[in-house]
Amino acid sequence: MTTKKVTFENKSKKKEAPKAFNPDEWVSTGDNNGEDAPTTRFTIDIPTELHTRIKAQCAAKRVKMKQAIQDLLEKGFPSSTLRA
Repeated sequence: MTTKKVTFENKSKKKEAPKAFNPDEWVSTGDNNGEDAPTTRFTIDIPTELHTRIKAQCAAKRVKMKQAIQDLLEKGFPSSTLRA
């Protein structure tokens, strides 16, 4: 019985290493998707069932959860009620 040696070569072009992900920088800068207004991260704990409903209804409407929740907050807290 003869032994056959098999080698595998990676003939694809070398890809550039992905940019290192820095979660602290991402959290501090936020993700404003090109919006001009500065943003602040807002974290809340909600029941899993509520999150599931929000996510499902947003998917059905093809709306981002961020936008749907932001719209609700804008309605509940209009800028005209702010007092300096």
